[in-house]
Amino acid sequence: MHSRTQAWHALVLGGARSGKSAFAERLLVDDEEVLYAATAPRYDGDPEWAERIARHQATRPPTCQTVELGEAPARLAELLRTADRTVLVDSLTLWLTAAMDSVGAWDDEAWREGTSRTALGRLVSELVDAYSNSARSVVLVSDEVGLSVVPESAGTRRFRDELGRLNQAIATVADEVTLVVAGIPVRLKAWARDARPR
Repeated sequence: MHSRTQAWHALVLGGARSGKSAFAERLLVDDEEVLYAATAPRYDGDPEWAERIARHQATRPPTCQTVELGEAPARLAELLRTADRTVLVDSLTLWLTAAMDSVGAWDDEAWREGTSRTALGRLVSELVDAYSNSARSVVLVSDEVGLSVVPESAGTRRFRDELGRLNQAIATVADEVTLVVAGIPVRLKAWARDARPR
């Protein structure tokens, strides 16, 4: 879709089945090589989830090399720091799920004590820094989950809040931010002075 002479960083937001992943992939259609960072963990005994992952894999462009991060969220920051090509990350939502799993952030007591909160904050800070300073173009996909009803459980409310904060932090340092609604992209933040090479 675009030709570029310099690295740029984009965030693509949207709800479930909004078309955000397809839009993110279209942004990179002209890139000869793309590193596809898949953040979805695999859950034993969940065939429906495995089928979802398989469907997602089948739709990826042939130019993509997939790296599954699964249950190792710290690997994403390292990947962004060392990537030798454009990176597409799908998605921050599942990355945060794995990050919260890894530090015990779903546990109310651990969160109140601050241990899991501190550990999660460290993972998020490392990710935002790696994204902001990546020498390669990076497109991140994330869900916008704060528009519906307030979740009943404390852990789910915590996840919603932390994803909102993560999205804000990424959007602050991104060159472009797009919200996809019903398959229609709405640009929220554009490349400075709209000077991005076309």
